[in-house]
Amino acid sequence: MGPFIDPFLDNGFMLRALLAGVLVSIACSVVGTFVVLRGLAFIGDALAHGVLPGIAAALLIGLPGIVGAAAGALAMIGGVTLITSRSRLSSDTAIGLLFVSMLALGVVIVSRSNTFTGDLVTILFGQVLGTSVGSLVIQVIATAVVVVVAGICARPFLLLSFDPEQADVAGFPSRRYHAIMLLLVALTVVVSFQTVGTLLVFGMLLAPASTGALLAHRVSTMMLIACVVGALSCYVGLLLSYWLDLAGGASMVLVATCVFFVVFVSVSWREARRAARRPVVGSTAR
Repeated sequence: MGPFIDPFLDNGFMLRALLAGVLVSIACSVVGTFVVLRGLAFIGDALAHGVLPGIAAALLIGLPGIVGAAAGALAMIGGVTLITSRSRLSSDTAIGLLFVSMLALGVVIVSRSNTFTGDLVTILFGQVLGTSVGSLVIQVIATAVVVVVAGICARPFLLLSFDPEQADVAGFPSRRYHAIMLLLVALTVVVSFQTVGTLLVFGMLLAPASTGALLAHRVSTMMLIACVVGALSCYVGLLLSYWLDLAGGASMVLVATCVFFVVFVSVSWREARRAARRPVVGSTAR
């Protein structure tokens, strides 16, 4: 068991990285479950990339990156809400426009600085092996907020996932709870970018939750499977990064996506075998 445990016992940075990864996995799995059920992958991707100009601007003027990420996420959500409420454009169109413009703005801001290369790599791909105690505290608080709010809003979130009109009939205004769900996605992206980066947080939002969707028939079970897959992916990914000298955040996400494809192939093969064994309806022996 030495090679599987010793890296975390002998290196404080590895243990902090594992704790941060598990916390990110829990937050991303809880929020990602509703992202997958509601088909909000596009807004998740847009938020993951739309925070780039806020982070870049904050770092250039000497503010913490998380402050800029929060500002960028709020600007993205506010812009989508404004465009969809004041025009006949669909939400997908509004998200696409803001996604492209925010990403372009981030590249322009970065291009104005000749000393931004190192920070840009951290923004895009995270720095899980450099996780500090302060970052862990922020991640704990954010994860607790996500879990508590998701628990309180579980019923309206479920109704929104399957029938928004039914949510309104049941006394849960769909617009209000849709906004709360988007804020949870934004909070998860804003806090998690420090660990896995803006490009990779989208993978942690989707891969574990999608794996849970393939295996579970209940939302609670799907969420639990997603948390387990995410946590195990962080553990295996960090081990691979330690022994093979790979990027930590990217290794974690790559393991999570590999697990999804393994489960996908397994489930597809099993369903194909079941379909082949079923008798053909209407066939008669002659």
